[in-house]
Order: sequence, then C-alpha cells, then structure tokens
Amino acid sequence: MKLLFASDSFKGSLTSEQTVTLLAKAAREVFGEIEYSGVPVSDGGEGTVDAVVAAEHGEFITVEVCGPLMRKVNARYGKLDDSRAVIEMAAASGLPLIGREERNPLKTTTYGTGELIRDALDRGFRDISVAIGGSATNDGGMGCARALGVRFLDSDGNELQGVGADLEKVVTIDVSDLDPRIKESKITVMCDVTNPLTGKDGATYTFGAQKGATPEIQARLEAGMINYRDVIRRQFSIDPDAIRGGGAAGGLGTALMVFLNGEMKSGIDTVLDLINFNKRLEGVDLVVTGEGRTDWQSCFGKVMQGVGERSAAAGVVAVGLSGSLGRDANQIFEHGIESLITTVDAPMTIEEAIGRAEELYYLGAVRMFRMIRAGMKIAGK
Repeated sequence: MKLLFASDSFKGSLTSEQTVTLLAKAAREVFGEIEYSGVPVSDGGEGTVDAVVAAEHGEFITVEVCGPLMRKVNARYGKLDDSRAVIEMAAASGLPLIGREERNPLKTTTYGTGELIRDALDRGFRDISVAIGGSATNDGGMGCARALGVRFLDSDGNELQGVGADLEKVVTIDVSDLDPRIKESKITVMCDVTNPLTGKDGATYTFGAQKGATPEIQARLEAGMINYRDVIRRQFSIDPDAIRGGGAAGGLGTALMVFLNGEMKSGIDTVLDLINFNKRLEGVDLVVTGEGRTDWQSCFGKVMQGVGERSAAAGVVAVGLSGSLGRDANQIFEHGIESLITTVDAPMTIEEAIGRAEELYYLGAVRMFRMIRAGMKIAGK
C-alpha cells in the first residue's frame, strides 16, 4: 500500500511538514514498513509561498521593497525553477506590516507588491503566481500597477502616488510605459473571494473596516473606487464589477486582471497545480489530508476540498484527520473525503489542544490507521 500525506497546517500548532512526520511515524507503527510520500499544502492564503517552495524544493528570494506606508521592508517570494515564481502580496502589502494605530486605507498602497513582481521579471521569471490575501490596502491595485509602469493622472495631468486617497482623483490612466515583459508573462492570480470592486459586497464595504476604515473613510473610499471603476470602463471597455474577485485585496484583483492580463484561479487549485499534485497521486492507494478545524467553510476553496476532489477524480481514497469538527463538517464528504476523525480524544480547552498538538495528532493518526487496517481485514475475508 502506498500512502500520500497532504495536510494543511494547523494554525498556531502544527505545520504541514510536522503532520507528514507524525503520519509517517503512526503509519509505521500500525502497518510496519510502508511506502509513503508527503507534501506541504496551502489554500493560497498565508503560508502559500512556504508550502510551495518546500514541496517543489525551491528557494526563497528576499528583496527590499516599499511596505503599505512606503517604509522599506524585507519581503520574500519563492523561486520554483528558472521560469516559475510564487508571490504573496501580504509579504509586501500585508496588514501585519503596520501597527494597529496606523491602519488607514486612505494612506496605504500595493506599490511593494508591484516591486516584487518587477523583481521577478528582472530575474527572468515569466510564470508568476500571486496570492492576494491579507492586504492592508484599498487602492484598487494602483500602487502595484504604478510600480510596473502604469501612470494614474489627475485632472491637471499630475501623476498620483497610488494610495487609497488617490482613487477619487484619477481622471486618466496611461499604460504606454507598462513593463513590456508583462506581455510575455503568465500572471496567475490566486484568489478565493468573489467580491466585485464596488457596492455593498465590494472591496471597501466588505474588507475596509478590518483595515482601519471608519464609516466616513469607507464612504470616501467607495466614492473614489466608483470613480476609478468608471475610468477603467471608459478607457478599457472593461467593467471591474463584472470581474469575479475584482474587489479582492482592496481591488488588487482588478489591477492584476485589467493591466497585467492576469488569470484568476482558485488558490487551492493553483497550489495543487504548482506542486504537481495530480502526478503525486499516481500509484497511491490512500491520501490523508486535514486541517485545524473542519466545518462548512472547508468546502469553499480550502485544502481538504481541493485534495479530496483531486483524489476522487484519480480514483484514490482520501480521508481527513482534523483538530476538530464544526457545523456541517460532513459536507466535506461531497468533495471526495471518505471519512473524518478528530485528533482530540476527550473534552478539553483549545489551549490544551494546542499545547498537546503533536501528541494528540500522533495518537489520532494511530487510531485512524488502525481503523483502516480493520477495514482491510474485513475486505480480505
């Protein structure tokens, strides 16, 4: 029997790599010497670069870029091979890069994310995947585009900096100096939210508050975003509100699609493609996946859904080992996961569960593999 271990991290307690080690130890205890492989997996959010670099034996590249408030920060992205790179926008433009008292999306920019893309182009990468979660910004992606040569002009023809407050000032967008290497590159946008650029479900009203926008600031940003949307409609005959996920990362999704001709894809699907997951399934009899908590949200672009669906399509049985189960966790069974088991083995606080994470995960894995062995014995009768 050949096993494949492909679990998400358990946030705050276990990394994907640790789950592989513990699953291998438990499998050997139950089955003896056994053939297995393991691969770190992420859903395209935080930790994507780490997981993909580890899975593909890539390397990290660290670059000094502008943070959300234009202060210099060290941001890193992943090199997978000579042509492929993977970037997390949060590394340059993420909310943790600024203090809580500094949060104000009128003042923040995605310029540093554009610098990361430009650095990747400078190094010869032409297949660039960009994960766009966790932003501190609501600039419509102007900063990112500006770092790559797009100029946003006000009514006097002055170039704007590309912060949230500039949305209301944009009159003309000049793409004549856009980095020509973009045309010869494939830009994949890793995103699992579907919010449009404007409106009650748009970038500002859905995500603005968590980035520090008061109701007054939200009203100003929304008016600016509508202006920005209308300029794009007029000049490029593209409606950003019709772009699925155009409002992601404060509108960065729109900029990557409109100016960089990006292709929007599910985060988990992109990650599984980057780590050649379908090939890893060849010859496998059982896949073990999991996450910290499985509930109804697990069926919307998360690791277990992606792994389960790919496994089912390949005719491989997949099971889940999760820290806990929440509301409607059984919905995951509709996505290729055959069974679920939890790591916790008694009533306990979340603090105790996290503190004993390795022990509980290992013991849960042993129980899971013993159950699988019991099924094999029944099938062998």
